[in-house]
Amino acid sequence: MNKKYIITSESFNTRLDRWFRLNICDIPQSLIEKNIRKGNIKVNKKKSKSSYKLQKNDLISIFKTNFTPDKNKKKTEKYIPTKKDLNSSNDMFIENNENFVVINKPEGISVQSGTNSRKNIIDILRNTKEFESYRPYSVHRIDKATTGILIVAKNRNFAQFFTSLFRIRKIHKTYLAIVIGELEGKKGTFTDTLYYYEGKKETKVKAITHYKVFDSNNNYSLLQLNPETGRKHQLRKQLLIHGAPILGDPKYRITGKVNKNKEVLMLHAYSIKFSMNNKRYNFTAKPPAAFLNILKEKYLKMNL
Repeated sequence: MNKKYIITSESFNTRLDRWFRLNICDIPQSLIEKNIRKGNIKVNKKKSKSSYKLQKNDLISIFKTNFTPDKNKKKTEKYIPTKKDLNSSNDMFIENNENFVVINKPEGISVQSGTNSRKNIIDILRNTKEFESYRPYSVHRIDKATTGILIVAKNRNFAQFFTSLFRIRKIHKTYLAIVIGELEGKKGTFTDTLYYYEGKKETKVKAITHYKVFDSNNNYSLLQLNPETGRKHQLRKQLLIHGAPILGDPKYRITGKVNKNKEVLMLHAYSIKFSMNNKRYNFTAKPPAAFLNILKEKYLKMNL
């Protein structure tokens, strides 16, 4: 028996293969491609590419219904928040409207579920009253150990909108970091080539970060960081390259053993700016108590 689906605004601009996995069956990409070639999956009664971006009112026709999920693919179970998680979430919200929220992410919680961390922001938000009639969409990430500003969309349209803004660098983020040592000059720009490895494959990418020194002494500095590019662990990698690793970083450090029970990464996503419908948005997130305590302990002043 054939099945037909009409695309709504919720799935507008979604790739055909992604839509199929989300709404029909999570099968391997090769099987989706094969069925598209055979004409078992059609858009508006015509063959289309798997990368086709769906439009509102498109007609999806599926001529075989015996698709079965990949049994070898590991399923990611959703994290079920505790009462403590949900009670704590009340303090995270900086902005809440019908299209997106802005939160101040705590330390030690991943944005999305991963191999080594089931507890995550998306699954916690999914169970809050702010998302009672909505679904949370991740549009960018910050490291598990990093605190601060995070945007989460409430519908697919705004998720795609924010993703586009990030891609064309129209969203501007400011970080605060307490680093070990001092930098030359009160402000400047880091331009580096960063290397990433996946098995034997090496990838090189350019990373650009603008910095400003708020305060410093012989041992520590408080920096403002404005990344122009968005590479994985960009700020942590670049600061290590330039001889000023972030205090409490367990991975990108010069020397010394790591005491995971005591050290906290002193990197905070402080603010985010963007424009939408000719209106400017500027949100800030107060640094956590641990960050402010280290400032006092290291005799550093924060003048924002």
